[in-house]
Order: sequence, then structure tokens, then C-alpha cells
Amino acid sequence: MQAIKVIRRNPVVFALATLAAVAMLLISEGSYWQSVQTLDDLGEMATARTKISQLERGVLDAETGQRGYLLTGRSEYLQPYRQALQTVDESLESLDRRYHGATQPSKLLGQMKDLMQTRLSIIAETIRLHEEGKTQAAIGLVMSGMGTEKMDTIRGLADELLTYESLNVAKGRESVYQTLMVSRIGVAMLSAVMLLSLYLYLRHAATLETHEVQLKRVAQVEREHLEVEVKLRTAQLTELTQHLLTAREDERSRLARDLHDELGALLTSAKLDAARIKSRLAGTAPEAQERLAHLVGTLNSSIALGRRIIEDLRPSTLANLGLVSALEILAREFAERAGVEVHCSLAPVRLSATAELVVYRLVQEAITNLAKHAKASQVWINLAPRDSQMQVSVRDDGVGFDTRSPPTSAYGLLGMRFRVEAEHGALAVVSSPGQGTVVQVTLPESS
Repeated sequence: MQAIKVIRRNPVVFALATLAAVAMLLISEGSYWQSVQTLDDLGEMATARTKISQLERGVLDAETGQRGYLLTGRSEYLQPYRQALQTVDESLESLDRRYHGATQPSKLLGQMKDLMQTRLSIIAETIRLHEEGKTQAAIGLVMSGMGTEKMDTIRGLADELLTYESLNVAKGRESVYQTLMVSRIGVAMLSAVMLLSLYLYLRHAATLETHEVQLKRVAQVEREHLEVEVKLRTAQLTELTQHLLTAREDERSRLARDLHDELGALLTSAKLDAARIKSRLAGTAPEAQERLAHLVGTLNSSIALGRRIIEDLRPSTLANLGLVSALEILAREFAERAGVEVHCSLAPVRLSATAELVVYRLVQEAITNLAKHAKASQVWINLAPRDSQMQVSVRDDGVGFDTRSPPTSAYGLLGMRFRVEAEHGALAVVSSPGQGTVVQVTLPESS
């Protein structure tokens, strides 16, 4: 796939490179076979020159054997003669095949063959005369000079054939040189094409790289801009959340004061009035006494409910008794109300009033959530200082949940997180199915 992408990006370069490679292959193969053919021809030319030399030498060897035999009469001198005849026959046969279809060398070879046959016939005749005892006649035939004239003619014809072969050798060498030169020029041109393709590819690659760098720079600028926007929006959202939380706490405080001052006063006044009426009706009207007792009980329940509502809206224990006592009371009331065993390990910590309220609300929200969803039987609440920081955690043994899957409703946790981040802290939630849940918050202690 990567190769296809490169080809699509550089079609011209790929076409040039492919054309150059194919052309180089064709030139290389053509030059190779042309050179091989020329070298084979040069080898045949060298063989032909050797055969021509062997013809001339064969005649000379035959004459040498003849003279030795005539002078000494010893038959061993006939062995070079017979060997020379065989060599001449083989050479003539080879040259016949070589010059078949070639007019000039074939004609020269024909003349040379006739002369050699005549010369060899004379040599054979002298040997025959000597064997018949006509030695003087044989010597006279040798001394007649007929063989010398024919031998000179044979040499001339051999020289012409050698010249013909020399010309062919020169042509073959010239052909090899031309083939090498064509190959050299072709390789040089194809190398230039390859270099041009490489240059185009590198230029295109440099353009792509520049374009990619520009795109990366633009993407980086956009990413930085988005990061700034995200940070700005996050800060604004955090400030807004803090403002809303502060406004809500202020509204809760106002409602708590109104309930305490006005509703509490009204309920207390009603309770006192009911007590006075009950005292005046003492011993009379039993039914009215019973109704007044029920009314007093109802007023007492209303006053207790008002106090609980006021405490939920603005925990007075937090302001009056401190964070540790407020959490202990919250845990005890939750254990009584939910029927869950709560274990507390609470140590004093140094926090601002706002941070103490955040911790209290976080623990309140955590136990409210686990009462709704966790199905826990035990809860552990821990509060302790850790390295100039404060850590509070709420852990349960409930059903837990998968933190990687998106929750159906995350506003409670999201609200906790924004509360904690507004106080420059960190919130962590650790849970898994069947393993319970741990909500942990870390806040910097006040100096």
C-alpha cells in the first residue's frame, strides 16, 4: 500500500524510472548478445587463420617428409608426410564450411585447393618413383622447379585469405568497439534519466515535506489555540461552577436562616400556645386534651424536621464543632437511616472554611450515591493529613461499576470534580464490578 501511494504521488518520476530501467535492460542485453556474436565470429576467424596456416605448413611438412625419404630412403620420413596430408584435408574441409556462400574467399580457397592437390600429387609421384627404384627420375622431378612455383602461388593465396580474415577481424573489433560505445552512451543517457528522475523525486519529496511541515505547523497552531480555548473554557466553567455552588450555598444559608428564624419562631410560638391551652383545659374535656397532645406532638415533629432541613441546608455542626465532628454526626445519621455499618477514621486537618464545606459536601454526596446505587453493607470514611495535603476517602463494599464505560448519569461526580478543582485539589474514583467503589479527594492544607 505504501508503494502504491508513492507511485500515485510521483507518476512522472515512476514512468521515467521504469522507462530508464527497461531501456537499460534492453541496451545491456542487446550489447551482451551483440558482443557474444562478435566474439564468436572473432573466434571462428582465428580458427580460420589457424587452418590457413596449417594448410601452408602441411604442404611444407609434406615436402620435408618427401625430401627426407628421397635422400635417406627411410620409411619413417613418410610419417610426417602422411600426417601433413591428414592435416591438409581437415583444414580444407573446415575452410570449406567457413567460406560456404562467400564468393571471394571461396574462390581463393578453390584455387588454393587445386594448387595444393597438384603439388601434393607431384610429391606423391616422386615418392612412387622412388619406391619403384626410379630414384633419378624422382630427383629430376623434384629439381624441375614445378613445386616451387606452385608453392609460391599457394603462399600468395594463403596471404590473401589471411588478409581477408584480418579485415574481418578488424571489422569485428570495430563492431565490438561500436557496441561498447553504444552501450556506454546508452548507459550514460539512462544514468542521466535516472538522475533526473531522482532529482524530480527529491524535489517532489522536498515539496511534500515542506507542505507537511506547513500543515503540521498549522495543525500545531490550531491545537495550541484549541488548548488555550479548552483551558479558557475549563477555567470559565470552573469559575461558573464555583459561582453556582457558592450561590447555592448562599441560598441554602439564606433558606436555613429563614427557616430557623421565621418557621422556627412560628412553630415554637404555636407549640407554646398549644401548651397554654392544654394547661387551661387541664381536667376538663378529655377529647380536647387528646387533640392538643396530638397537636403538640405534630409541632415537635415539625420542629425536628425543620432542624434536619436546616442542618442539611447549612450544617451548623460544621461551623460550631468542626469538620471531624460534623463528619462523625453525618456518618452516624447515615448509618441509622440506611442501616449500613460505617467505619470512621478521622484525623484533624487544617482547611479553610470553604474547603471544609467542600469536603463535607463531597462525603455527603458520596454516601448519598452509594445509598442509591452501591447496595453496600459497610462503608469506610477516612480523613488524614498527607505531606502538606489532606486526603479524604469514602470506600464501600458494594456492587461497584466499570469506570471505562460511560455512566448513565455523571452529574454527581462531575459536580464533585468541579468543587474539588475549584479548591485546587484532585478527585479520583476507583471502582470495578463486584469490587466496590473508592472516592478519594486530595486538597492542599491551609497554612
